[in-house]
Amino acid sequence: MSGDAATESRPHPAMEALRTVRERIRVFGGAALAAVYVLGKKNDCLQLAESSGGSTARYGLSPSYPLSGHGPVVDAFRAGRPLWLNAAGLVAYGEHPEAPPPADISVGALPLGGNGSALGCLVVVDDEPEGFDQDRRSFLELYADQVTAFLEAGGELGAHPIGRTGAEPGTPGSRARPVLGPALDRLRVGKFTLVLSSGQIDADSQVLDLVDIPQGDFDGRVETLLAHTVPDDLHALMSIVEPGRTTSGGRELEFRIRRPNGELRWLRLRCRVLVDGQGKPERVLGVLADASHLRAGGDEVSRVQRLSVALAGAMTVRDVSRAVVAALRDPLGADRVALAELEADRLVVTVLDPPEPDDWPELWRSEWRSEWPDAPAYALPTLEAALREGRASLWTAGSALEPGLHGVGPGGLAVLPLPAEGRVVGACLVGWDEPHEFGPEERSLLTATAGLVGQALVRAHAFDAEHELATMLQRSLLPRKLPRLPGGLAVARYLPATVGLEVGGDWYDVIPLSENHVALVVGDVQGHNAGAATIMGQMRTAIRAYAVEGHPPDVVVSLANRLLVGMETDLFATCCYVAIDMEEGNAWCVRAGHLPPLLRSPEGSTRELTVEGGPPLGVLAEAEFPMTAVALAPGAVLALLTDGLVESSSLHLEDGLRRVCGALSTADPTDPGRMADELLGGANRRDDDVALLLLRYDGIGVRPLRAGWTVWRLPEAVAHARRFTSRTLRAWRVAEERDAILLIVSELVTNALVHTQGQIRLDLMLAGERLRVAVSDSSPRAPVRPASVSWEATGGRGIMLVEAVSESYGSVPLSGGKQVWAETLVSPPEDGAHASA
Repeated sequence: MSGDAATESRPHPAMEALRTVRERIRVFGGAALAAVYVLGKKNDCLQLAESSGGSTARYGLSPSYPLSGHGPVVDAFRAGRPLWLNAAGLVAYGEHPEAPPPADISVGALPLGGNGSALGCLVVVDDEPEGFDQDRRSFLELYADQVTAFLEAGGELGAHPIGRTGAEPGTPGSRARPVLGPALDRLRVGKFTLVLSSGQIDADSQVLDLVDIPQGDFDGRVETLLAHTVPDDLHALMSIVEPGRTTSGGRELEFRIRRPNGELRWLRLRCRVLVDGQGKPERVLGVLADASHLRAGGDEVSRVQRLSVALAGAMTVRDVSRAVVAALRDPLGADRVALAELEADRLVVTVLDPPEPDDWPELWRSEWRSEWPDAPAYALPTLEAALREGRASLWTAGSALEPGLHGVGPGGLAVLPLPAEGRVVGACLVGWDEPHEFGPEERSLLTATAGLVGQALVRAHAFDAEHELATMLQRSLLPRKLPRLPGGLAVARYLPATVGLEVGGDWYDVIPLSENHVALVVGDVQGHNAGAATIMGQMRTAIRAYAVEGHPPDVVVSLANRLLVGMETDLFATCCYVAIDMEEGNAWCVRAGHLPPLLRSPEGSTRELTVEGGPPLGVLAEAEFPMTAVALAPGAVLALLTDGLVESSSLHLEDGLRRVCGALSTADPTDPGRMADELLGGANRRDDDVALLLLRYDGIGVRPLRAGWTVWRLPEAVAHARRFTSRTLRAWRVAEERDAILLIVSELVTNALVHTQGQIRLDLMLAGERLRVAVSDSSPRAPVRPASVSWEATGGRGIMLVEAVSESYGSVPLSGGKQVWAETLVSPPEDGAHASA
């Protein structure tokens, strides 16, 4: 530092950092002056950004150099290679004839930049008139490479990006002037010379400080430095220092050393190998710098870590898409993010953010047929090439891209092929509207993101396929919809387990029975796999068949138990079966190793019903299943559920039942669907399936009229049945349709007497304007309507007559037999109401 600067008052910390930078540059280069020039805002000149050592005016350095002019600084920048001038060469250059520089100085101008990006120029001035020798030139050129790396990293760290294109409106391609302090105050660079034949190394104090070797303890042997290197990185270093493996030319690499406290530090080595007169490697000139801040920064590492956590919990492709948008769009300031799977020659888009079609190019809008568009890869040749090569491609503003891609990122576009399992499974596009340049840390983040997302996408795609298969299987085994019930409303919910295959053994069913009866059943087969689902489907079908046959509840469950025992499977099942008379409100409950029903009274209190139970189905063939009678009042809600709702690894059964009872008590019974949703509100993470069946019992406002008659097998049995029917019709004030009804009774009773054995029963029911005649017998054989009846035939006309005079006709199985029925429409009586029977 100059003497007058040293006498100044203590400067601001930022100025102190800049002073440290100047000192390091001066000490390292051994020069009297070092200065850094960068491109101006309009790219038409090189402007002085930093200097250290003596005064720039003393050595004839200008604050700026127009690129259209002539001089060592501009010529070196334009040529892209160093320019060295001793005192004589500087005078011969004649840059400023009116104000020539001192006669005893030498100048070196070294361009800064790489990968086709010119950042500026490093100018060094020495007080020696003979100029810089070859070793010093090599060190300074290596140092210029390190400064370039620091400037690029500083562009990412500082408020003003270095080498980024187009930050100023109206000046495409302009570059913002960098603030060098935030980058160069972290500059730690040392130099060394290694003699290959002896292994002796001459390292300055900065090198020793970077490797954490006290200067007094260094013995000058290269092995001492290598001993601090992480073993995994030794192989790369040995390729430089071993004489037999060294080749002439420049090398650069990054390696790690372990500090005395166990911490790892990244170092960047840039070196040149000098050869002797025979062309054999003789010495290595190297520059060593702290590269920790050139690695992925804390923010980038934390972003990748957060993305990894989010993708680990992403179960579906939609979840993966949301995680990608959250990790890239806002943190990178991007305007658009698209994620697509690659299927054959098409990109199947899984997410576009923003989701509005107007924010995307015409190609994407024209393919918008569903929630997201599908884009043909052949219509985007640049994207297709990137996917074929499998490497991330980054385009800055002004790049020649097809409209379908240029509209995604006119200011900058990143196309990330998503690799997985040795192939490209999709692509992620990140676009910016304003000019955007990609720094090294951002490139690392995008590359790391692509690898993580590709694997997550394959995993999520497999999960989605598995989920779709499980959902299809589950839907095929459960009721598509619940029937409409007289005097009540039933709703059901099913949630698969979120652990393992999303198909299990829980089931529910609502079975309409004859004469305003209905059966509710909820069951659970052991296991959560396709085998359990198969048994579940068989048990549901069997119980429905037994119930429709008219068996009482205990017999239905007993028959299902014997069926499962006979199937010789290792699985067992539990179920709760409830048969309800919707007219009277009487219910009969049977339990087979299952949870009891819950009953919410019309007043709102909820209790667990005390229902006798038997063992699970499939355990004992001769097990008994007792029935328990329960009375339902209008407004009551009956809940049947499986244990997945009330029990888990973190929830005891008793606590779960109390929670459900409390939720059922506070829920609004006017909307059973919302009530069911509220009961499932806490079942987000599920170890087991959940099946829930709710019935709100309203009762039947106008009950149907009923009358029954046991038909004895007597010669005049049909006449007795007709007289009973006639009396009943008079009591119900049905007169106009009397003859047709009597004809139906005659034919059905006659057929039962002629074709069956055992007891026969006649039942009449009038509900509104519909009268039903039903004849039950003990024969399971249903009546068959003849295809044709000839004049000589002695039977077959009765069924045809019944079909002709009735509104509808049919036959249903009944426990041990069948029931043949026919319905007709009747006219209401003159007073508008039927009399009671």
